[in-house]
Amino acid sequence: MTVRELDAAGITGPSLRAAYTRCRELNARHGRTYFLATRLLPVERRPSVHALYGFARWADDIVDSLTSATTRQRAAALARLQGDLADGLRTGRSTEPVVVALADTARRHGIDHRHFADFMASMHRDLEVTDYPTYAELLSYMHGSAAAIGLQMLPVLGTVVPREEAAPHAAALGVAFQLTNFLRDVGEDLDRGRVYLPADLLAAHGVDRALLTWSRATGRRDRRITHALRAAEDLTRGVYREAAPGLAMLDPVARPCIRTAFVLYAGILDAVAEDGYAAVHRRAVVPRRRRATVAADGLCRLAAARLAARLAARTAGRHPAPVVPAWPPVPPAAPPSRPARAEAV
Repeated sequence: MTVRELDAAGITGPSLRAAYTRCRELNARHGRTYFLATRLLPVERRPSVHALYGFARWADDIVDSLTSATTRQRAAALARLQGDLADGLRTGRSTEPVVVALADTARRHGIDHRHFADFMASMHRDLEVTDYPTYAELLSYMHGSAAAIGLQMLPVLGTVVPREEAAPHAAALGVAFQLTNFLRDVGEDLDRGRVYLPADLLAAHGVDRALLTWSRATGRRDRRITHALRAAEDLTRGVYREAAPGLAMLDPVARPCIRTAFVLYAGILDAVAEDGYAAVHRRAVVPRRRRATVAADGLCRLAAARLAARLAARTAGRHPAPVVPAWPPVPPAAPPSRPARAEAV
């Protein structure tokens, strides 16, 4: 965390600054796309976003990264974190830096504590549930693991409409991001014993866990898996379309950040398709040049939004505030012409 960001956010006190710095380190290390987009926020809002990400990452690491721990030990660690969270939200104090930063962010922005409870409930489910029979059941899980994250972010970003109007779109964007990760990480999730893609979607194309596991173990491709992953891509693009109208509802200076995340995450779907839907075997990656181009576009949009905000502030009280021009429409989540598909033999 730069001193400039902490100072701009009015974060004082060595321990609190250290807590936010820890969250930023987690974001920078693990959330490459998310961290890049966060850099496009006004400096005073970045620490709060890092706090939200840092806490989510810390909980997720308890579930996934304690490879030598038993399920019982992970459950105990998660329960301790949940207790620390409850105490931290109530008192503002904790021995866990990520909880200290999160509690401060929740207080500053008036974030509903139920969103954190929903998130922790989904983390507990990850300890026992290893697959989802239907998309409806997967959505129930993602309410806490993804939609709640979007709802936590909304007060930090700010809106130009009543927050409840933007909330469904923010929740949908969180779900779209997580569905994207599920598709990209099919193979890695299999290695952890999980299948997040809903069984009913897979079964519609003749795919089940056994076939996915066989394909992962042997390195052999199967056309049925290709078709199932393509269907998962189509499903995910539909959720992006649900989320897209919410971009224009955000505070203009926050839009470049979220638009950049929107475009980059949707680009992961393109990368999966261009890689022939080989996600069971390897993780698709958005090319660095593409990431740089999207980031540069975001910087230009941020500069324009800041200029418009300064002009509005300068003329306030003398003339009606100018209307901040909207950016060009976000490209549709499903481009008119998709990348060429490499079919499995």
